[in-house]
Amino acid sequence: MSATKAILQIPARMTAPANVAILNGFGRAMGDAIVGLQALHLAIRVGAVPPRPLLFRLPGLPGMVESVHAAADFADIRMLPWEFATPDRPFDLGDPSARVIDIRDFAFDPEFQRKAMIDFFLQRLGVAPERVPAGWRRNSWLASRVKTKRPALPSGYTLVCPKASMRLRDMPDEIHAHILRRMLTFGPVVTQGAVPDALSSSVIHLEPCASLDDLCSVVRHARWMISTDTGMVHLADAFGVGCLAFFPTHRPEWRVRDYPRTVSLELPTRLPRGIEFARDPRDYALARASWFFDGDDLKWLDLAVDQALGRFASRG
Repeated sequence: MSATKAILQIPARMTAPANVAILNGFGRAMGDAIVGLQALHLAIRVGAVPPRPLLFRLPGLPGMVESVHAAADFADIRMLPWEFATPDRPFDLGDPSARVIDIRDFAFDPEFQRKAMIDFFLQRLGVAPERVPAGWRRNSWLASRVKTKRPALPSGYTLVCPKASMRLRDMPDEIHAHILRRMLTFGPVVTQGAVPDALSSSVIHLEPCASLDDLCSVVRHARWMISTDTGMVHLADAFGVGCLAFFPTHRPEWRVRDYPRTVSLELPTRLPRGIEFARDPRDYALARASWFFDGDDLKWLDLAVDQALGRFASRG
């Protein structure tokens, strides 16, 4: 049986006139999935999309991203074979009454690279973002769909997240180490990154979490978070955790505009704003340089941390 015919074998209960199929929902990264599913949850809430639409995700996703999709009980998740992963090949459900929302290859869409991600997804789902209250654009769908418990970590810890889904956005090791040392003055520190030898007795290295529940538990019980531009910032919003987020490639308003507990810092860079993939090895050098715009003087980093923690404390 061909891949096309395999896709067209949709159960009868899913072929009602109001049926909607969404292609590539939503990307390969955890952050894209969290935000895209929030947009879908909202589109269903306001009636732009009927309940339990078909959501065709890409195959071979990282396990944590698959777990995010699995938590979305408001959609019927299916796999989109690789041969249909780009808009080059037409996709037909075999039902003339079905509506297909095609967002394949959205990461390459110039519109996606210059606006808030939640707005982009809402528009593609048929919802006018400007008519949606800011509170509805937050990642409210997730918290009630995972089971969290207090992790075996000291109370009041800061969670540091130096890695992103794209290497261009990773913190340099020197920046990561500086943040670890700085945050130790405020209490226990847990990091997802490698711990420098000099701090091995003071900082806790967090092994990769075995499940989405475990990851959300670590986020939910953190006192604060410090992260580079990645899905961890979206998780912080989902659980109302204060987060200092660094943006080496994107404008903060494109990712965290609606997050009241996030303090963002846009780094100066010579890279094109909104770049998703490195064009050549020189881009990694430019990304690194954005963290050292003031030479080796990292007073700006201490100031950013102090200001963010002051704001978190004042908001409770």
